[in-house]
Order: sequence, then structure tokens, then C-alpha cells
Amino acid sequence: MSPDDIARTRLRPRRMGIDSHSEPVAFLRADCHVCRSEGFEAQSRISVTVGDKTIITTLNIVYSDILGKGDIGLSEAAWKRLDISNGEVATLSHTPSLDSMSHVRSKLYGHRLSREGMEAIVTDVVAGRYGDIQLAALLTACAGNRLDLSEITWLTTAMVNAGHRIDWGREKVMDKHCLGGLPGNRTTPIVVSIAAACGLTIPKTSSRAITSPAGTADAMETMTRVAMSLEDMKRVVEKENACLVWGGSVSLSPADDILIRIERALDIDSEGQMVASVLSKKAAAGSTHVLIDIPVGPTAKVRGRQAADHLSHLLKSVGEALGMQVRTIQTDGTQPIGYGVGPALEAADVLAVLRNDPRAPTDLRERALLVAGELLELGGIAAHGKGNRMARETLHSGRAGEKFMAICEAQGGFREPQISPCTRGFTARRTGIVTHINNRLVSRLAKLAGAPGASGAGLRLAVHLGDRVEHGDPMFELFAESPGELAYAMEFHEAHPDMIVIEEESV
Repeated sequence: MSPDDIARTRLRPRRMGIDSHSEPVAFLRADCHVCRSEGFEAQSRISVTVGDKTIITTLNIVYSDILGKGDIGLSEAAWKRLDISNGEVATLSHTPSLDSMSHVRSKLYGHRLSREGMEAIVTDVVAGRYGDIQLAALLTACAGNRLDLSEITWLTTAMVNAGHRIDWGREKVMDKHCLGGLPGNRTTPIVVSIAAACGLTIPKTSSRAITSPAGTADAMETMTRVAMSLEDMKRVVEKENACLVWGGSVSLSPADDILIRIERALDIDSEGQMVASVLSKKAAAGSTHVLIDIPVGPTAKVRGRQAADHLSHLLKSVGEALGMQVRTIQTDGTQPIGYGVGPALEAADVLAVLRNDPRAPTDLRERALLVAGELLELGGIAAHGKGNRMARETLHSGRAGEKFMAICEAQGGFREPQISPCTRGFTARRTGIVTHINNRLVSRLAKLAGAPGASGAGLRLAVHLGDRVEHGDPMFELFAESPGELAYAMEFHEAHPDMIVIEEESV
């Protein structure tokens, strides 16, 4: 580009104060000379350079006087990435041809992706060359179990190679994961605390919620700091044998966090992407031994035994290709676990278990002990069949609770989770036995109440399958930050009275 061309494409940056989530967005007036001369249109992908920083943005066209002539508006995401100082100017240009999109289009038409194609796609995703439209096309092309084992392996490998990979210098580095779909199943902080207290190394990185009302990182953030640098994460692990942090803050498999943002908006979580997401984070975190919990139930993420067996095969095969030993367990996914659904409410359940509170949810405690026992055996410090007993002794002795508090203190200090102030209780409309709880409707209701964005929002269950209830007995309580959000969730519940089914007792 000649000096005259550069001068013609220079504009004054203006901070618009618009939240476009993580996607950088630029705004130009419809009568802007750059729009006319460069042929820019709405949704064009354009490069914006300020000083020594260049980002790729999605263009929006403005027809009002919100922007002055010679201005370029920038969303918060764009402004922060460019780190603009007063008086600096922005230079605009067309982006290079996005050749990797040809692989995405090929996949959309049913063709198989190559290793090279997958590498090119992930490289461009991490470099910020894909806008939300292109990312949505990629995820749609790979959804519906359209990736075979080789494609999933190549995707996972490409995602690992696109970020940092930690080497802990230890023979065994443990990790665990639950595939989700089960509200309230917040076993990870308990399992990590037990494993670390028993001497295993378990640097746990977790994602935020994708389609659920809470992820482990969301729940942990109500109690301690989870956004940590790689150096801080290593410091915590060296001191406590474990950490419980948000994976997105340490650049482990950065492509995953970009894709998760779009998955959340689309409300999809496809099989191949799920395997790549889970195992890329484990490999990048330096894990050598991974235990994966697969809840199976009619309204869980995995509906039946056959699907669980297939998923188990994929996880073990891809894990082996990446040099990890992966063990899976299939667990009951017919109903929510614990009482709380939502970050702070689930955190309260976790603390009750770790503190050996007699009011702690029994199902959460027993499930955590099952997973912890398997992990202790996988790590080789408990003999086959003896892991559950070791885990139980570690919890009941208080050592697991002490280890959890030590981890929180090392990550920046502990605080009690705070529950949202607006509440509404719901009672049984008939006498009988609880015969069905729809996991998906429970999750949806908690999300409509504000979770996970409002960390204290969600719901607290008072019943589980098989419980006998009388007319007027408590069923659950909703929590929201505002009366409006509470009312919105209540409307949804009124339209879906089959979330919890009560049937009369048979004579």
C-alpha cells in the first residue's frame, strides 16, 4: 500500500462502549470515504491497525450521526485488543483471503476433512481470522456426529498445538472430567481436594458453562480467583499439588474457548467437538492420566448405553493418540445431583460436603467419592477396589476440606458464595411419588433465572426421584438478581409443569 493509499484509509478511533462479547467489531458511517473507496460492506472482515497492533474485525455500517466523519467506532473487544492511546490513528485494509474456509465449505457438503485442513482451520481460528459467522459455519459442519475418529484426533491435536503445553516434569499428572448434562453435578472440587490430599498431582483446568447453568470454573469463581496466569497456576500446583482454575486464562487450547463461545450461543455441543474440547485441554495441561465421568440418562447429554460406549471408545482412542491414559466410567444421569443448580448454589453444596455438614447432599457426596476412588486407583496409590475407602477416609477426616481451603488461599483467598436475593418457592400440586425429573428443563429454568451470568441465580431442589410428597410440600426454590428475571423464569415453569412429575402411589 502506497503512502497516499495509507493516508486515505486513516481514521480517528472512537470507543463506542458496545459489548460485542469476544468478537472485535468496527463501525463506519455509510458515507465514509473508506467504505466507498475500499468497497467495504456490512459484515465485511477488515483489518484495523493502530501503532504496532493489528486485529481483524467484523464491520457494521452506521446510518446515524453517532459517528463523526473521519471516525471509526470500535467495540470494547476491539478497543482493548488494540490498546489505543490518545491521538493515535487507525489504518484500515482488506483482510487476506481466508483459504481455510474452503475446507469448512467442503465439510458442509459432506466431504472428509484432512489433517492439513484441520490444522489450517484451527490456526486461522486462533489468529482471529474467523468471525462469528464463519465460526458458526464450522461448528455446524462438524455437528451431528459428522467427524470420524481420525478427524477428531486431528482436530484435538491441532487445538493442542495452537496453545501452550505444560510439562510438569512428573511421571503421573492426574485429571478428571464430567461430560455434563446433569444439573448440580459439581464433583470436581471435591475430587480434586481428595486426590491432592492423598498426594496425587492434579492441576485442574475447567471451562465455563457452555449449555448448562454452571461450569466448574463458574462455581469456583464464587469462592476464589480462577483467572490465573500460567506462572501463578504453576506456583499453586507446586505448593498444593493441585489447582482449580479457568482454562481460558492460561491459553491452554485457546481455540476451544473461541469455539465454546459460539457453541453457547447456538446451544449445541457435538460429539466430535466435545471430545476435542475435553482432551485438548487435558493434553495442554500436561495430564498423563485422565478419568472421565459419562452420566447416562434420558434427559442427560448422553441418552443411552450404546452412545456412552461409543463416546468412551472415542475418548480412549484420541487420548492414546495424544499420549494419555484415559479411563471412563458410566454413571446414573437420570436426575440432577445435589440441591443447588447455578454457580453459587452448587458451590454451597460442595462446601457442605467438604465440611462434612450432616445436611450435605448425600448423592453429591457419594458420587464424588465414587469418582475420587477411581482416580486414586488410576493414579496407583490405591489398590483395585480400595479407592473408595481411601477417598471416604480422606473426606471424613477433614483432610479434603483443609486441602480445598489451602488451594483457594493459594489462588488468592477464599470467600463464601453469595446467593441472589429475589426468591420464589414452588410446592407440590398433588400427593404422590416423584417419578421423573427432566434435567434439560431444570437447566433451562436455572438459566432463565440468570445463571451462570448472575452467579447467585438458579434454583435449589427439595426433592429427588422416589421421594414421597404431600400436597403443598416444598419442591424447589428459584433465585434471581431481579424481580423481572424471577418472573421470566416463573413464566417458563408455568408453561412446563412436567419438569418434575408426581404420580399417585399404586395400591
